[in-house]
Amino acid sequence: MSIIQEFKEFAVKGNAIDMAVGVIVGQAFGKIVTSIVNDIIMPPIGVLLGGMDFSDLSVTLKKATEVDGVVTEAVTLNYGAFVQTCIDFLIVAWCVFMMVKLINRFNRKKAETPAAPAPAPEPTTEEKLLSEIRDLLKDKK
Repeated sequence: MSIIQEFKEFAVKGNAIDMAVGVIVGQAFGKIVTSIVNDIIMPPIGVLLGGMDFSDLSVTLKKATEVDGVVTEAVTLNYGAFVQTCIDFLIVAWCVFMMVKLINRFNRKKAETPAAPAPAPEPTTEEKLLSEIRDLLKDKK
């Protein structure tokens, strides 16, 4: 089997297409959640923390220097950006958790709706014959 044929079979399978759709929808959902975090959730948190923006926190490892007109930039350890990213992650993870919980609640309600009872199974030929024999024996008494 050629590599092109194998790839064609893989790409046309339902799982690969479902995965691609999931990735695309996930990216769009990620943009929505990022906007919620950056534009709606973080401003009040910033106000509560006294206007502090973690992304500006850093430790300077080596100061900027200028030698003969050549400027060497400072070397900094930007731990604040890491803290800000961790906070963003926690907020995004919480939002996704709440969305999944909501979806699961809807799915549970849908699953809890009672299904119509199954019809009684039709008696077998043997059971029908035995019933007829029983009825005939009752009539003879």
